[in-house]
Amino acid sequence: MAELMSHSSLFLLPTPINPSKATYGLIVLNHRLPSFTPLLWKHAQLRLCADGGANRLYDEIPEMLPNEDPIDVRLRFKPDVIKGDMDSIRREVREFYANLGTEILDESDDQDTTDLHKCVAFIKNCTPNLEKSNLRIIVAGALGGRFDHEMGNVNVLLKFSDIRITLLSEDCLLYILPRGHRHEICILSSVEGPHCGLIPIGIPSKSTTTTGLQWDLTDSAMEFGGLISTSNIVREEKVTVSSDSDLLWTISIRKENIYS
Repeated sequence: MAELMSHSSLFLLPTPINPSKATYGLIVLNHRLPSFTPLLWKHAQLRLCADGGANRLYDEIPEMLPNEDPIDVRLRFKPDVIKGDMDSIRREVREFYANLGTEILDESDDQDTTDLHKCVAFIKNCTPNLEKSNLRIIVAGALGGRFDHEMGNVNVLLKFSDIRITLLSEDCLLYILPRGHRHEICILSSVEGPHCGLIPIGIPSKSTTTTGLQWDLTDSAMEFGGLISTSNIVREEKVTVSSDSDLLWTISIRKENIYS
């Protein structure tokens, strides 16, 4: 029988239960950040900005905490690492964080991988002895904006399918359900849902079966140009998925219910 993988968006809760003793890494990308980014920051043990993501952190985090002094906020929200090809970060932002001790890693010689790829590889190399099942990478500002950037981010999920990576925007999240596993998704209905989707990625699915959805699949084939399970709705606290292909799981976020 295929190995069971359990999934939950516990990082959206103010004080999440962490039964798996997960280690969270946060990557900030160069797109509008979710309003709950300070909560993601609080849960993370390692925090990176991908190139121009440092501009977003510098500009937008003070806006999310309007009752605090902007300088104090920027001092508190100091990334551990800024990594990328450095074609987007502003000079004053780079100097500000460098003076605070942030490690600046210029990889402008590598134009074959995206800045997100570079950051995920860094986290993976920084945690070589950590069991992969315990590592969670959360990517803020990963969805919305340019479609080619979104597709590049989804491609990183496939390249690092052995690591649990969640892409986040203000309105939704998504991650890979790797083939060869049975999946149980715990739905935190206070902060996510009900809208959801299952999308085959990489190769078509000849057989996908689910429980817990408004429109469940039973040994169903899915492919682009045919059926894909978008605009579905979660109906149970637990959703199960089994498939012969990698699937993207996406679910809407109830941002108004997320508090730090």
